[in-house]
Amino acid sequence: MLSLELTDIKDFTSNLFLKDTFDNFCFIEGEIVTFNTFKIDGFIQKDFFDTGAALPEYSYWKNIREYCFSLIKGKRTPLSFRFVLSLAPGNIERLLTQNLPSLDPAEVQGLYLNLHFDGSRLSCVTGTSFKTFTPDRSLGHIWDEMVQKFLKQHKIAYEQE
Repeated sequence: MLSLELTDIKDFTSNLFLKDTFDNFCFIEGEIVTFNTFKIDGFIQKDFFDTGAALPEYSYWKNIREYCFSLIKGKRTPLSFRFVLSLAPGNIERLLTQNLPSLDPAEVQGLYLNLHFDGSRLSCVTGTSFKTFTPDRSLGHIWDEMVQKFLKQHKIAYEQE
């Protein structure tokens, strides 16, 4: 687990809401507090769709981003927001193939980014979840390093807490 303070809030929120920076992450859940509290569950309700095509378990951020932005845009800063994003299953598999080929992707529940804005401070906490207990923390360390590389690649300023 890695705790980071995202030091340029305006730049980060631009990357989050206006650019495709996080579009390939799965959206697990979120909450936006403005004049009301809006809670959003990213779990896809498959019965809603007419298609017989395979659907992912969670929406991708790219499909939720504009809706979330519509809730916060305006002259007033939101009181708070929090989002839980996860690396997409295909990217988890790729990460494991490159770094921990002995680990079965089916054992990984998720690799998470927990984003929280409290009205003045924005933080990102990484998380790793397995479907069964494992004492090995290698994947967590690899995920933490990958998140730092991702932020640097996108020129997102942060400080480690």
